Amino acid sequence: MASTPNLGGRIHGESAGSVIASELGAGERLLWSGRPAQGIVLRPSDAFLIPFSLLWGGFAMFWEYLVVTTARAPFFFMLWGIPFVCMGLHLIFGRFLLDAKQRSNTFYGVTNQRIIIVSGISSRKIKSLNVRTLSDVSLDEKAGGTGSITFGPSTSPSWLSSGIPGHAMLPSPPAFDMIEHPRTVFDVIRKAQTMT
Repeated sequence: MASTPNLGGRIHGESAGSVIASELGAGERLLWSGRPAQGIVLRPSDAFLIPFSLLWGGFAMFWEYLVVTTARAPFFFMLWGIPFVCMGLHLIFGRFLLDAKQRSNTFYGVTNQRIIIVSGISSRKIKSLNVRTLSDVSLDEKAGGTGSITFGPSTSPSWLSSGIPGHAMLPSPPAFDMIEHPRTVFDVIRKAQTMT
């Protein structure tokens, strides 16, 4: 089977192809490599999260302002509001920066044997799935030619996103998130599953 062109980009001198190639075993051939979309992006869940974050953050900052400017306000009240202000700031803009940083360190690969996902912010994490034992591969294709491929059933509510504190505790299946030409990649995976 001919290799599909590398559709991924290059950031900080590392291309998706070189990162994934360094993880290959003996007799393993790279069929596709790529990366998620880079930079600040909006997700469907932001239709809910942006208004919610503005309400939460606005109320938390208003509370803290009132406590700080009120004479003889208990010091405990000042401390009480700080975590809520920090959470509000994270929901308003911090989660976008964290998501962008995570995606900048994420690389995807399909070989004749495995699905490989390399990610991590402070350390490199490698997720490897046997391509022949994948039982649930889902394609979500957007109108603009981008989309995601999920490996396994989704168990998290659709309105949750990685920007909500504690979301990392919820189970979510591995995925090629926000990639270009997802149908082409989906076809590569399906063909790899039939290779001997």
